[in-house]
Amino acid sequence: MVDFEEKRDTLLETIEEMLRQKQYASLRSTLNDLEPADIASLFEDLPEEALPLLFRILPKEPAAEVFVELEPEQQEMLIRGFSNTELKEVLDELYLDDAVDIVEEMPANVVKRILKHADPETRKQINEILKYPEDSAGSLMTTEILDLKRTMTVADAFKRIRRTAADMETISVCYVTDEQRHLLGVVTIRTLLLAEEEDVVGDLMDPNVISVNTLDDREEVAQMFSKYDFLVMPVVDAEGRLVGIVTVDDAIDVMEEEATEDIEKMAAMLPSDKPYLKTGIFETWKARIPWLLLLMVSATFTGQIIAGFENALAATAILTAYIPMLMDTGGNCGGQASVTVIRGISLDEIEFSDLPRVVWKEIRVGVICGATLAAANFLKIMLLDRMVFHNPINATIAFVICATMLLTVVCAKVIGCILPLLAKKMGFDPAVMSSPFITTLVDAVSLLIYFRFASLLLGI
Repeated sequence: MVDFEEKRDTLLETIEEMLRQKQYASLRSTLNDLEPADIASLFEDLPEEALPLLFRILPKEPAAEVFVELEPEQQEMLIRGFSNTELKEVLDELYLDDAVDIVEEMPANVVKRILKHADPETRKQINEILKYPEDSAGSLMTTEILDLKRTMTVADAFKRIRRTAADMETISVCYVTDEQRHLLGVVTIRTLLLAEEEDVVGDLMDPNVISVNTLDDREEVAQMFSKYDFLVMPVVDAEGRLVGIVTVDDAIDVMEEEATEDIEKMAAMLPSDKPYLKTGIFETWKARIPWLLLLMVSATFTGQIIAGFENALAATAILTAYIPMLMDTGGNCGGQASVTVIRGISLDEIEFSDLPRVVWKEIRVGVICGATLAAANFLKIMLLDRMVFHNPINATIAFVICATMLLTVVCAKVIGCILPLLAKKMGFDPAVMSSPFITTLVDAVSLLIYFRFASLLLGI
């Protein structure tokens, strides 16, 4: 099968040519052969004025699927151009969770028009979901649920499935509830297909159902999909009543968003919900400048440390040449430890109670890494720096540099593993305690260690 990206440019040229020639039947056929996500991707590179026409060419159901995949700006543009009838047709084809996502992204006047043309039941459900906190399972779920009663026979269950499944986002599993909608169990379509028609659902269901609460953090919900390999997760309220489901496609979107957010925080940037090329220069500046200012100010401490040992550096000037190496090595080691711990925290592999074990492990790793780097550095200094580059350096100075490196690596590993766990314990995002912040702190520590060893061993 030819990869979509390989034929993307050809498709764009073909579509643009069909638009110029007004070959709408051929254009419709070409688009129908593509996946909704691929069509939406093509729409991004086509002239904006052509989008309404292209959208109207698509059949009703694929058009709604494409609409969900579009960027919010494109969705807003299309909504503003829709007639009331077209808007209602799109809304009728959308699954509830997708409709909620669109409403959350739109300006108030567009939201008002969307809700006005949604049917009363959909409008009520959208408003209910919007009441949940933004980062909760409730805001992520859809209330379109295929539920069965435990007293149903398999034949009755299939009658209900055939009658209601057309409006459901997924029917891979069915949840069993009582008259008050309390979640009692789960049964898969496969189990029902393999059972006899007269078998009772209550006997076939699995009563051990893993569910999430409406107020649970959506990142934790997404992690549960990864842990249990689920395609669907039931959502219950505080009284154990089934109110919705979260599907795996929504969980994947959450994982992507959270990973992007963590990467941006670890790079000392404020998180952004827009693609890079669609983020304005001023918005990018606002996302980057706060941390840059903070890190710039914090870096003045390292400058003050160097200034405080100015006389010592003047007496043994060669020490200055190794400051960048020591600081960079310490920052790199701290960054390695922090990233590893942050990942462990995000996957629920590490808790604050594990802090002693984590520190002890990083100390041992730091000693081994530091000793290896120090030994390699000692050989490099004595063989390359001294004999090839003829730097004015002796074994004592080399020992000061290498001893500093060993201790710096150990301290950096410890700092890198402690700070994310402390941040998590204090209610902050561990990603905030990432490489830029840790590097600044480790720089100061490495300089203090360096000049202390120099003072003791070189008498300066």
